[in-house]
Amino acid sequence: MVRGRVSRISVRDVRFPTSLGGHGSDAMHTDPDYSAAYVVLETDTEDRLQGCGLTFTLGKGTEVVVCAVNALAHHVLHKDLRDIVSNFRGFYRELTSDGQLRWIGPEKGVVHLATAAILNAVWDLWAKQEGKPLWKLLVDMDPRMLLSCIDFRYITDALTEEDALEILQKGQVGKKEREEQMLTHGYPAYTTSCAWLGYSDDLLKKLCTAALKDGWTRFKVKVGADLEDDMRRCRLIRDMIGPEKTLMMDANQRWDVPEAVEWMSKLAEFKPLWIEEPTSPDDILGHAAISKALVPLGIGVATGEQLGLLHRSSDTPVSGSVAVPKETTRLTLISFFVQPQHQGSTWPACLCTWRDPMG
Repeated sequence: MVRGRVSRISVRDVRFPTSLGGHGSDAMHTDPDYSAAYVVLETDTEDRLQGCGLTFTLGKGTEVVVCAVNALAHHVLHKDLRDIVSNFRGFYRELTSDGQLRWIGPEKGVVHLATAAILNAVWDLWAKQEGKPLWKLLVDMDPRMLLSCIDFRYITDALTEEDALEILQKGQVGKKEREEQMLTHGYPAYTTSCAWLGYSDDLLKKLCTAALKDGWTRFKVKVGADLEDDMRRCRLIRDMIGPEKTLMMDANQRWDVPEAVEWMSKLAEFKPLWIEEPTSPDDILGHAAISKALVPLGIGVATGEQLGLLHRSSDTPVSGSVAVPKETTRLTLISFFVQPQHQGSTWPACLCTWRDPMG
């Protein structure tokens, strides 16, 4: 049973100097310092339980997200957690529809990154009070309760709450077996950690060898800065992992549309499952053109990591511009994450359920 009021909210600017080793580097973000605006919600309960949430950044600019969190703090401070949980949709809308702050959004950009950090902290607090990991809290929810946490405003032309309820109710069949399977066999994942763009060939080989030894079967390589270098690195990693393992590629928005098609036509020999973020994350029609052009090559298009505008996430599958939407902490995570899961059942796209802890 949830209880208590939010007595204090704090936010920290947390940064790690990952750029020193080239960790996280790609064609557009050559020297990222993996960082976060880290929110802690304190409660007035006897056990002083805390909820922790974050939103991901690359170093500079984290202080701007921190300012936005502080600007939104009054929407959660002194709130009773029971009131939040009983009307989660209303709480979400209060955060995203502040009559003045929404002008620098709405539901996109820095203000939405800040919203995500706060909401993630609320979800964490809720799960802790129920004594469950967050995934278990969601799995155990009644379909109607789960849907009550989602704001369907602006997406009912693509998915209504009634349609989503029908999908979830059908999904109750076999749910326990699927949960047991996940607990027994784990959750599918891929790794990017051996193929950052700033890594030397020797380091790539060393890390790839270690990943294979650890049992990884799916690998993602960063591409987009130099075609000749991409060809060499992709050949190196494909030769190491063999033809039976899965290879994905990620350009991190480096190309325009014709360039993406031309570049991937040359990289097609390495049999990538998909190319992620081939162009601007907001260019829906561009993604559609790339996706259509790559169909004969058997290459899908993935995007969503830096899609900072909520309702573009409902445009991309409908337009046929993306085959694999990627889950993201930019779109208030849990509150929006459930939506593409439903949408993938109705639209010509499938949600990527492989996770990589480092992008």
